[in-house]
Formats: sequence, C-alpha cells, structure tokens
Amino acid sequence: MNEQNLVEKYIDGKVVFDGKIIRLEHWNVELPNGRIALREVACHPGASAVVALDEEENIILVHQYRAPMHRVTLEIPAGKLDSADEDPFECAKRELSEETGFIADRWEKLTVLETTPGFCNERIHLYLATGLRPGETHPDEDEFVATTRMPLKEAAARVMDGTFRDGKTALGIMMAFTKMTALAHKND
Repeated sequence: MNEQNLVEKYIDGKVVFDGKIIRLEHWNVELPNGRIALREVACHPGASAVVALDEEENIILVHQYRAPMHRVTLEIPAGKLDSADEDPFECAKRELSEETGFIADRWEKLTVLETTPGFCNERIHLYLATGLRPGETHPDEDEFVATTRMPLKEAAARVMDGTFRDGKTALGIMMAFTKMTALAHKND
C-alpha cells in the first residue's frame, strides 16, 4: 500500500487548554477519503531520559511518586525540555545531574521514543551515559526523588517480567542491555 494514501491533511486548529506541561489542541483534518475529522492532540515540548551505567554495569534509577499512577515508580532519570528549542542532549545532562548527582564522561544517543503517537506529539530522546562521576543532586523544588542502583541484567529481566511498565525506562534498559551484551560477545 502507498503510504501517501494514509496521510491526513491538517486544515486548522485551536488551543483548548494551555497548561504547564501540555497544550491540548483540537485539529480539523481532511482524511484520505475527503471527509473531515477532529483530532485531539496533546502538544508537549519533548523530553530526554538517561540510561546511566556505572563501571560494574549497574543502572542508576530513581524512585519518584507519579500522581497520575498513584504510586512510586522506578525509572531512569528524565525530564522535559525547558522549551521546544532546547538541545535534548543538554537536557539529558541536566536531568542526570539534577536527579542523581552524576556527571558522565561518555554519551551515546540510543533513539527517540514517540510515547503515544495516537494523541500526543511527545518525543523522548534516550541516551546512554557511562564514565560516571559522583556529584550532588539538585532536583527541582517540586521534585522528590531517591536514587538506587540495580544490575543491568536484573533490570532487563524486570522489564521482561513486567515490573518496569514505564515505556522510556523499559526501552532504555533493553537497548542498553542489548548493546552491552553485544559488546561483551564481541570482546570474547
């Protein structure tokens, strides 16, 4: 099938809600069959997340209360871009330092995750950080986090058994685990 036959054409839109984290817009689009449809789109500036590995291949994770889920989660360090123009790499370095206190000597971009493309344009830039040096945490004033370490192999097993349900965390862990496993086999 030709993908062009699936494209919807944006006609116009309006802001329905403009919040601190998201902006909700209603878009009128023309469907491939010529009909007009309404799309609700949550607009988000984007974010960055970091799989931080220490020298023993432990992943640095943060415990954080997530109000929408009504529970404390265990996630990789992450945060939203200060603006749509912010460099995602600078955001990743800032978030790693703020939430964990660590500074990394080596960085590698893993991918860009489109979290929920059915209604939201959020993109999370995932990075692998190694060569960690400790420092002081300095979270945002409304952010309360506690860090922990877990062997990367155990974290990957917990993704597979459903313990890690956060998308960016699960994808980041599995990409790092796959990369580190391939590197170990290459060096054998």
